[in-house]
Parts: sequence; structure tokens; C-alpha cells
Amino acid sequence: MRRRGFLVAAVLPALAACGRKAKLSALPAGAAVLAVGDSITFGTGATPQASYPSMLASITGWNVVNAGVPGDTSAAALARLPELLQQHAPALVLVSIGGNDFLRRVAPDVTRANIRSICKQAREAGAQVLLVGVPEASAFAAAARSLGDHPMYEELARELALPLHAGGWSKVLSDPGLRSDPIHANAQGYEVFAAGLAQRLRELGLLA
Repeated sequence: MRRRGFLVAAVLPALAACGRKAKLSALPAGAAVLAVGDSITFGTGATPQASYPSMLASITGWNVVNAGVPGDTSAAALARLPELLQQHAPALVLVSIGGNDFLRRVAPDVTRANIRSICKQAREAGAQVLLVGVPEASAFAAAARSLGDHPMYEELARELALPLHAGGWSKVLSDPGLRSDPIHANAQGYEVFAAGLAQRLRELGLLA
């Protein structure tokens, strides 16, 4: 009985930690928000005004900085991050990176470690962080309309107690009508993604 009591006492805190939700604060109009990513954050396949950060700024009234760089891997985004955090002092960082790692077959553990560091550094800088799931994009999967987020995003969100926006890119890039090519959205696709992201931000209490 003593051993059972000890096990229960040891397990309960761990369960509590797993179920704990990060406390999120609503952002006012004009708040600085940093969108870290690659070409789908940059808005490849549409005009700059149609990129998802621009669309999100219109919906929220926030100052959304588009820090998407076409071709960026998670390592490149991590290298850029300190200067971005210092320059913009964001209240919220949206992390949507990893697609180029998958295309270049970077080892998953390397990608996971880089994204973990991006999220941790952003949070240590005082920002709230929202992790965005990215699919393992391929021409075959896109043609079959069967894209799904890489499982590492859900794993990292759980590990770091971060909110996750799941399925947004997978939904858009699985629909030929929302794509400019197999791995990029078109203007309508970016609009759909931004609307879904805004809804998730409302659910989390970040957007009134």
C-alpha cells in the first residue's frame, strides 16, 4: 500500500503538468506580432498584400511583421531569430517552419531541435508563442488531397505547453483551388489560412 501511495503521488504531478494549458493574454490593436516562416509565410504564389501575415493584420488590427523567407529551413530561421526579436520586440510569435526541411530530407531530430529552440527563444524574449503545424508536402500527397501535419508539431506543442494551430496549411495545400503549385497557396488559399488562424487565435483568447 505504501508503494502504491508513492506511485500515485509521483504520477499525479506529471499528469497535472501534461494537462496544464499555457496562460494566454489578448493582444490590443497595434500589437507587434512576428510571423516566422518560409515561402508560405512570405506569400509565394500571390502578391505581398495577399500573404497570410498581411491578411491577418487586416483581420486583427495587429502590426504583423512578415518574417517569411523563401527557401528557409528551420536552421536558417533559428539563425535569423535573435535579430528579429531584438528589432521588433513582438508580443506574439507565430512559428510556421519546417517544410523545406522535409523537402530536403533534413533529419527529423534536427528539425525538431531547431523548432524547439525557436519557440524557447521567442518565449524567453517575453513573447507568447503559437506553433503552426506544417505538412510533409509532396506532389503525390497534394494530388491525392491527403496532406497532414507532421506529428512533431503536436509533440512539440505538448512538450513545451504551447498552443498549436493544426491542419491549417494541410487543408489549404490539399485543395487544388487554393494552391498556386503543390507546395504554395494562392491568394484565396492565404485568405482561407488567415481566417482559420484568426479563429484559432480567438479560441485561445489572444484575439477578442
